[in-house]
Amino acid sequence: MEIYAIKGDICYSKDIHKIVVSKDSYVVCKDGLCAGVYKILPKCYEMVPCYDYSGKLVIPGLVDIHMHAPQYTFRGLGMDMELIDWLNTHTFVEEAKYEDEEYSNKAYDIFVEDLKYSATTRACIFGTIHHKATSELMKKLENAGMCGYVGKVNMDRNSPEYLCEKSVNQAVEDTKKWIEEVKDLKNIKPILTPRFIPTCSDKLMESLSEIQKENKLPVQSHLSENIGEIEWVKDLCPDTNFYGEAYYKYNMFGGDCPTIMAHCVHSNDDEIELMKKQNVFVAHCPESNTNLSSGIAPIRTYIEKGLKIGLGSDIAAGSTLSIFNAMAMAIQCSKLRWRLVDQSLLPLNIDEAFYLGTKGGGEFFGKVGSFEEGYEFDAVVIDDTSIKSARELELKERLERYIYLAQDQYIIAKFVAGNKVFGK
Repeated sequence: MEIYAIKGDICYSKDIHKIVVSKDSYVVCKDGLCAGVYKILPKCYEMVPCYDYSGKLVIPGLVDIHMHAPQYTFRGLGMDMELIDWLNTHTFVEEAKYEDEEYSNKAYDIFVEDLKYSATTRACIFGTIHHKATSELMKKLENAGMCGYVGKVNMDRNSPEYLCEKSVNQAVEDTKKWIEEVKDLKNIKPILTPRFIPTCSDKLMESLSEIQKENKLPVQSHLSENIGEIEWVKDLCPDTNFYGEAYYKYNMFGGDCPTIMAHCVHSNDDEIELMKKQNVFVAHCPESNTNLSSGIAPIRTYIEKGLKIGLGSDIAAGSTLSIFNAMAMAIQCSKLRWRLVDQSLLPLNIDEAFYLGTKGGGEFFGKVGSFEEGYEFDAVVIDDTSIKSARELELKERLERYIYLAQDQYIIAKFVAGNKVFGK
C-alpha cells in the first residue's frame, strides 16, 4: 500500500459553480486514489512521505478529450483556412506519412515528450489509419506515464486515395489487429474512431458497430463542426433527420457505448436532446472552432441542459497542447457569442472553465479530475512565482492569472493515477 502527501496551495472543483481553494494544505494519495484534502494532516497520515511544494499551486491534472497526435507536426499552419480545405491541404497529406515507421516514430516521440511535460494527465487521442503506428503511439504514451484512450482512425470514402482504407474488410482486419496489439497496455486503452460520417461508408460503420459490441469499446468522432459539413451529411445520409442520428443508427452515440463527439458547434435541438438522453460527451474545442471559422459552440446551453462537457486542444486546428489555453478561450468565445449572437446565454466564468478542463472531461474516465475523496490521483504542481506582480493575489486569483498568462509553463511536478511522472 503506497501512501504519500503533497503540500502546497491547493485548487480543485467539486462542482461547476465554484473552485475550492485551500492554501498551505495537504492532499493525500492512498493506493492511487485521493484520500482527502486537509489543512493539518490527520494523525494516521503524519508519518507518510510528503512532497513539500509550499507556496506552489497544486491542482488536479488536466483532461484533454479531443486531440490528433499526427497533426502535432503542423500546428500553427493553415489557420487561414476553413475545415475541408484545411483537411485536404495539410491534414490528409501529413497523416499519410505515418505509414513510414521511421517517420511516425520520430513524430510521435516529439508529441509524447511534449505531452508528458504538459499539464495534461488524461487524453483522448486520434491516431491515423495505420494500425502499427497507432499501436506504437500507445506504447510510447504508456511508457511516458500517461493515461488515456487512443484510436486507430477509420475512413474509406471522400478522402484522398492514399489515405483511404483499401476496403472495409481491410479496415476491419487492421482494426482487430490493432486491438490485439495493445490489449496488454494498462493505462492507454483503445477507442473506436470513425473519423467522421463523410469519410465513413455505411458498410464501414456497420462493421465498426459490430467491433464495438464485441469488444465493449468507447467511441470518439466529430459532430456538427461546420455548416458545410452538416449539409454534406444530409446528402450522404438522407434517412437521418440530423447529423447525430448518423452515428446513433449504428449504436455508436452514447448509451451503452461511451462516446465523445468533438465540437457540436451547430447542433440543433433534436441533436442536443439525443446527446443528453444518451450521455454523449461534448468535446468543446474553442481555439480550433475559431481558427477554422467553424463558429462558437453554445456551451452555456449545454451546461443548462445538463450535457456532459469537457475541453479539447484539438491539435492541430488548435495551436497548443495547453488545456489552460482552452479554458481561457472557452471564456473568451462565450463572451463573443453572448455579445454578438445570443445575449440570453451568459458567458462562462473561470470556475466553470476550470471545471470543464478537470472534472468535466475527467468524468469520461470515471472518478477523475478532482481532489475529492475516492478520485483517481492525478496532480500537477505549478511554480507561478515566475509571473511577477507587485499586487498581493489571493489563491484563486493566482490560478486565474496562470490560466490566462502561462499556458503550460512552470510545471515542476506531475502525478498520474498516483504515480509520479516527473518532479522532485
